[in-house]
Amino acid sequence: MLKPVSKTIDLGDGRSIKIETGKLAKQADGAVMVTMGNTVLLAVVTAAKDAAPDVDFMPLQVDYREKYSASGRFPGGFTRREGRPGDNEILVARLVDRALRPLFPSDFHAEVFVYVTLFSADGVDQPDALAGLAASAALAVSDIPFEEPISEVRVVRINGEFKINPTFEEMQFADIDLMVAATMDNIMMVEGEMKEVSENDMLEAIKFAHEAIKVQCQAQLELSQEVGKTEKRAYSHEVNDDELRQRVHDECYNKAYSIAVSGTSKQERSDAFENIVEEFKAQFTEEELEEKEVMINRYYHDVEKEAMRRAILDEGKRLDGRKTDEIRPIWIETDCLPIPHGSAIFTRGETQSLSTCTLGTKDDEKLIDDVLLKSKAKFLLHYNFPPYSTGEAKPIRGIGRREIGHGNLAFRALKDMLPDNYPYVVRLVSEILESNGSSSMATVCAGTLALMDAGVPIKKPVSGIAMGLISENKGTNYAILSDILGDEDHLGDMDFKVTGTRDGITATQMDIKVDGLSYEILENALNQAKAGRMHILDKIQEAMPQPRADYKENVPRLVEFTVPKDMIGAIIGPGGKIIQGIQEKSGAVVTIEELEDGLGHVQIASADKTSLEKAREMINQIVALPEVGEIYEAKVTSVMPYGCFVEFLPGKEGLLHISEIDWKRFENIEETGIKEGDKIRVKLLEIDPKTGKFRLSHKVLLPKPEGYVEPERRPRPPRRERNNSDENHKPRHHHSNSSNEQE
Repeated sequence: MLKPVSKTIDLGDGRSIKIETGKLAKQADGAVMVTMGNTVLLAVVTAAKDAAPDVDFMPLQVDYREKYSASGRFPGGFTRREGRPGDNEILVARLVDRALRPLFPSDFHAEVFVYVTLFSADGVDQPDALAGLAASAALAVSDIPFEEPISEVRVVRINGEFKINPTFEEMQFADIDLMVAATMDNIMMVEGEMKEVSENDMLEAIKFAHEAIKVQCQAQLELSQEVGKTEKRAYSHEVNDDELRQRVHDECYNKAYSIAVSGTSKQERSDAFENIVEEFKAQFTEEELEEKEVMINRYYHDVEKEAMRRAILDEGKRLDGRKTDEIRPIWIETDCLPIPHGSAIFTRGETQSLSTCTLGTKDDEKLIDDVLLKSKAKFLLHYNFPPYSTGEAKPIRGIGRREIGHGNLAFRALKDMLPDNYPYVVRLVSEILESNGSSSMATVCAGTLALMDAGVPIKKPVSGIAMGLISENKGTNYAILSDILGDEDHLGDMDFKVTGTRDGITATQMDIKVDGLSYEILENALNQAKAGRMHILDKIQEAMPQPRADYKENVPRLVEFTVPKDMIGAIIGPGGKIIQGIQEKSGAVVTIEELEDGLGHVQIASADKTSLEKAREMINQIVALPEVGEIYEAKVTSVMPYGCFVEFLPGKEGLLHISEIDWKRFENIEETGIKEGDKIRVKLLEIDPKTGKFRLSHKVLLPKPEGYVEPERRPRPPRRERNNSDENHKPRHHHSNSSNEQE
């Protein structure tokens, strides 16, 4: 018999979130259904009973999936079923992972899987803001060891007011968009974007989010109490030897400390640290090492961590010899590649990004077909992290979650700096050639430079910096580190990335690995980050003060204009015949789409100016309206006894009567020598207001003979006779805009 248990969280504005367990997926270790309005997510967690041999890390896997049926849609593709997770799903999963991972016990190494699935959504409430709450609640109702519940919320600022978990529609008015994860007492993770806001504004947003999170954490504690899951399972995943631990510390610590304060390069430091532990292992036999090596490596890692932290806290010395607020040397080169539309190398210490910028047309837009979002993207940023960037000998295995996450952070940092209504599609690609700390921030800097080198008139340059923290005694003794190294990230207590212009923050990402991080420390870190950003911005603007005044030669030039909606079909033609012909004859790329205001938007692109102008002229001829008094280059489409029909604009035909061909009189059309397919210049004399037929003349463009006398008109036959005559001389096909024949 089902005995579901539920808790309701009041958001204080007429909305609520319901957490329910005991109904679905009961064979899993924990499962909850989270409902907000018509949005429903199911979170399920399972954990292995034992850890795999020699595993000394937390093997956590978080998956977030959105079902197309959640919004009443079919998936695309031939199979019509969901496939690999999209970028959006991966980004949500990463947010949840980063919030949960620090709260598993450090000696718990069993595999844990967290599955969060979106089963219902109406496009009003944003499901990603509920994924962290759902995952944590599933852990709370399980017996999987987990220190305390967390929750995630989205906090935005709209018209100066903060709001928790806004709707999709409300997002367009927000100037702050942050996802914040926290426990009852501590901030764990922050990620988001802002429209050049101050450090104080960002801090206030985090505080506001934390108050809402506390309520959600309390609801999980109460839910856990009601289902009787406050006691977690016993485990023993580590074999330890306290005597060996002390030996490793006694024999290795002083050596490691001397390296930590020596200020060496990454490779020298890495080799020196490795030599210490290898020398220690050399005193053991192969049989002894088989039993003890895993423990030795674990204990030595703790020695390295302690040595690095003590060097910073006690002597203010960092691994590479810098002061805590010092930025590594920067060198920059722009226009470093001959063919890409824009290129730049940004090197900061031992981190290097080579970024390229490509400018494209509407055909290059990325089609987004997510469960809750169908749109086109005009700005793309791709980040690649090959193994050789850290000196590893590994094959490149495609794009992983790390690349997607780091690329998204850089994308959010730069996207609002592109010009409004910019006609080009822009693609930035960052290739990380060296990495020792914050390659995503190097991507932001190199991306800014590549955009400017391409001639993109960005609003302002953007720089980014990664901050670190070393703290002890609940934050009473701490050091904030600017421009952190990879080891300082790995062995430290915080990785805090901030990007922005001179006028404010544009994006941030923060992961905190320690309890008791005060808002005072956060504020100090933000202010120190600002100073670092300004220093890096100075270097960027020294290298390139402003974007190029013009695009490079191989960049496609664009012409954009609108046409009446009823002309779209005429430009495209049956089966695309007309538009394909324009592209083939001109060499330009032509795209056209219908706008919401009833107009058609035409974009012509070509690196060749002549090609561009030719395509535009061809389209202008199609959409042009006939004007009385204008002269046109016409083509003879059919020949009749009384004259010829000519096409003087695409789709516009009229009769050129035999009497309007020349000043001299012709007895029959054969005397004129005109045949089908000939080109002839004509002038539009009149448009009949009743019939819309065109009266055309060629003779008025010829010199009038001296002494010319207008011939007398022959009497018109009776109407019946005229009608019969018309029937006998109809053209081979109908011409709706032909003028009346003159008998």
